[in-house]
Amino acid sequence: MAKLKYDGVIEAVHYRPDGQVEWARTYLRRGPTFSDYILLDRQTLLEHLNAGKKFYLGERILYQGGEFNIFDQIKVVKKNGQEYLVTQSGEFDGDQLEKIPVI
Repeated sequence: MAKLKYDGVIEAVHYRPDGQVEWARTYLRRGPTFSDYILLDRQTLLEHLNAGKKFYLGERILYQGGEFNIFDQIKVVKKNGQEYLVTQSGEFDGDQLEKIPVI
């Protein structure tokens, strides 16, 4: 099986009261390695995704540095003139990133 290529891994999110992601705890690819976690706000995350970068939900494997357990790819979906961050298609009423902790 070919190894997935991705530009970032989101480990946890914080939602605003209106259901949109306020910020995400993220690891960014820096050449062959990954950064320590950084907090990306929603707008910066959307800019990365709209620029064609691939982000996945996942968790860092303890003592393995740049290795992650990867769950789902994050997609930007436009609905009624707004952009939403989702992992699965179907009905949604805001950002829906499943299988990761909410802070």
